[in-house]
Amino acid sequence: MEGLQDLLIDTFIDRIQSGDDTPALLNAARQLLKDNNISAAVTKGSPLDSLVNILPFDDPTDQVVNE
Repeated sequence: MEGLQDLLIDTFIDRIQSGDDTPALLNAARQLLKDNNISAAVTKGSPLDSLVNILPFDDPTDQVVNE
């Protein structure tokens, strides 16, 4: 199973970096991260902070930590 997961992750990376991604592929990559409890901390001024600030919705349950 580990080999299959590694192959899948390598495929996601290759396709995203090459620009050969699709909404479905990006969603599958997002779901893989979520299923494996991978999260990211948002720090002020980071690319993730910029993305959060331009999204057209707010989730009052989200916790943003500014460091």
